[in-house]
Amino acid sequence: MHTPGKTDGNFSMKHQHRHRAFTAWITLALSLLLAATPAGSAPTEQTEQTIRHLIGYVSASDMTFVRNASEYTPQEAAEHMLKKYRHFRDDIETAGDFIELCASKSLLSGKPYRVIDRQGNALPTGDWLRTELAAWQARNL
Repeated sequence: MHTPGKTDGNFSMKHQHRHRAFTAWITLALSLLLAATPAGSAPTEQTEQTIRHLIGYVSASDMTFVRNASEYTPQEAAEHMLKKYRHFRDDIETAGDFIELCASKSLLSGKPYRVIDRQGNALPTGDWLRTELAAWQARNL
């Protein structure tokens, strides 16, 4: 199992620094990816902003991500979703498309991704992200 080191239930200072650096890397990589895509095939800037938020939300979470029976850190899950986003970018018009194509299930097995909170409660990653998407959209109307 891939889990970040903890001290008294919190990320250690080393892991906090690595987490911030990784989140900055994800944001930079996504920004460069978006800037390099030809016009006409890209989602709108508002959709891009929402997708950046969702990837950052995954990366900054304290959830354990389960994909094909293996557990991953939030940073690993965000990186995986970003890779899938690069692959499906031309097929994505909405943040909902992003969730469906990049964050809900395995392309190989068809099995849904899951998130597990600190109390051990599991739910489908797609449902978890759709809840955040609705909250994000309500805050940004």
